Amino acid sequence: MNLPNILTISRVPLMFIVVGLMYAEFPNAATVAFWLYIAAALTDWFDGMLARRANQVSQFGRFMDAVIDKVMVLGLMVALINGGYFKFQGHDYALVAMVLWMCILSREFAVSGMRMAAAIRGVTIEADTSGKVKTFVQLNAIGWILGARMLDRDWVPPDQSIIVHTVHTIGLGLYVLSAVLTITSGLSYFKRHGHVVMN
Repeated sequence: MNLPNILTISRVPLMFIVVGLMYAEFPNAATVAFWLYIAAALTDWFDGMLARRANQVSQFGRFMDAVIDKVMVLGLMVALINGGYFKFQGHDYALVAMVLWMCILSREFAVSGMRMAAAIRGVTIEADTSGKVKTFVQLNAIGWILGARMLDRDWVPPDQSIIVHTVHTIGLGLYVLSAVLTITSGLSYFKRHGHVVMN
């Protein structure tokens, strides 16, 4: 259990803490939730960098990094939907957000299943650029939406709500984009690697 793997696993308890803070009502809870999330998201980059520099890249690390990324992203998205983070201009788009989340969930299970089936046949399917981009956009979407709640509750006065509105709009746009990228990257995986499990 080296430092890179410890950083990878640390994202799970951080996710639970962030979700708890998202529902908390005490002062600055939204700010703490936002910055803890940023710390968790940064470990996704930092653990890989450390593993490569220290020559500690392992199959366990690669597997857990991918799994924990999915657990954190999907878990926090559910908390966003349930916590009222998709209210926009007087309307609640939680249902739309949930449908998109289900598309993301379906893709993740489908690709993970394909990877497992390929592994049984001795074939390793590595994450490609499209998969990395969709993860980057997913993490950004969550960060912008959490940031909007932080600004609204702890930093921006009501007479400057345009700032919160702008940040929130960017976050919602990135959320929709992340769903589109998740689906298209999943189709790309099956187009290139589907023959491994179909034969």
